[in-house]
Amino acid sequence: MSADHEEEGKSGIAVARKVKVERPRLWQVLLHNDDYTTMEFVVHVLQRYFAKTRHEAQAIMLEVHTRGFGVCGIYTYEVAESKKEKVMRYARENGHPLKCSIEPSED
Repeated sequence: MSADHEEEGKSGIAVARKVKVERPRLWQVLLHNDDYTTMEFVVHVLQRYFAKTRHEAQAIMLEVHTRGFGVCGIYTYEVAESKKEKVMRYARENGHPLKCSIEPSED
């Protein structure tokens, strides 16, 4: 093969390949209703771990109480899992059976 033939199809121009980067899936953190955890403790947890105002925390707490669960926030998996673990540990340390879980967000 000649050198000319080997170079055929090569223009000498660098072409940047566009890499498609997907956004990470988001997860929602949920608090679940139980018959023992006080409403005030739920409000406290929402303010402490999810930076909710008192008004926002009370609205979510009422949703937990009436609907059986409430969404505390939507985060990447690692952040959601970390918040869940912190809430569960804090609740146990304070004698509450408060359940916190995560599930994929539909957004």
